[in-house]
Amino acid sequence: MASQKQMDLLLSGVPRWNTWRQSYPDVQAFEPDLHEADLHGVSLRGVDLRGSDLTGVNLQDADLQDANLQDADLRGANLRGANLSHTSFLRAKLGWADMRGAIFYHTNLKGSDLSYADLREADLEGAILSKALFKQTDLSRVDLSRVDLYHVDLREADLEGAILSRNQEENAQESEHVVTEDNVYKVQ
Repeated sequence: MASQKQMDLLLSGVPRWNTWRQSYPDVQAFEPDLHEADLHGVSLRGVDLRGSDLTGVNLQDADLQDANLQDADLRGANLRGANLSHTSFLRAKLGWADMRGAIFYHTNLKGSDLSYADLREADLEGAILSKALFKQTDLSRVDLSRVDLYHVDLREADLEGAILSRNQEENAQESEHVVTEDNVYKVQ
């Protein structure tokens, strides 16, 4: 369970939480522990959760725009319908997370592990995905046509109904990612 003291501090407001993180950097060595916390629908816009333990957290329909989740552990988290626009997930662990319908508009997912995650119908427009791992990730019906897939590992990802540009499809095939005409819509 999440630390009640840290939960209370976070729910007292983002400015107070961020000030605490800046004022007590020595405490940060223990990483904020918010695993399995219920933050459903909470506004955490601009929050600093870098390096936090957020495993199994419920952030469904939460507003995390402009947040810092760099190096955070969100394995098994519920991020369904969350607004994650302009958020940094640099090197974050997002495996087994439920992110169906989440908004990742211009979000930095560089070097993140999204293995086994569910991203069906998520909005990834303008997201930075370089060096991200999508092993067995469900990307069904996701529009990837406006996303740079350079050095992205899509092996075994479910791309049924996903939209890729012709260049993305060719690059994916050259790097041994399985993309077929049967499971991908093409953008001309």
